[in-house]
Amino acid sequence: MIDLHPWTSADAAVLERTVGDPRMMEHLGGVPESAEQIARRHRQYVELRLPEASMFTVRLGDGTVTGSAGFWEHEWAGERVYEAGWMIFPEFAGRGIATQAAIELVRRASACERNRYLHAFPGVTNAASNAVCARAGFVKLGECTVEFPKGRMMRSNDWRFDLYAARGEG
Repeated sequence: MIDLHPWTSADAAVLERTVGDPRMMEHLGGVPESAEQIARRHRQYVELRLPEASMFTVRLGDGTVTGSAGFWEHEWAGERVYEAGWMIFPEFAGRGIATQAAIELVRRASACERNRYLHAFPGVTNAASNAVCARAGFVKLGECTVEFPKGRMMRSNDWRFDLYAARGEG
């Protein structure tokens, strides 16, 4: 069982282990972020507020940090949607933690009652994150091109979760 804890000023080291690690960035352009980029991202995460966005550390029941997860608003295909993302440290991979985090992101995004859809855009070669999307109940819409990190285009799969359906709305 995992818990999502709201991002705090004490969580910068999580970014150093995720977006600052070449292994973690393998499917996201392959280039780790610089110390300056990590510091900027950390400040942004600390300032995020619901219902527009929220970032979390992913923790085991005993408090051990296993990575990060979050969702944020942006424009996709002409409408406002949420986008979800997660990064789990390599030593915790394969334990279902990312799937649990994705399911919890769905629950929290749905509770905001702000956007109909939550999308995830794992790279087409990222088998693990694509499997997480499927296990968490997202529907694969097909391939697309997204910008991540800023200035870099990557081929991704567009996975979508209908948050209205999750709340029993049509």
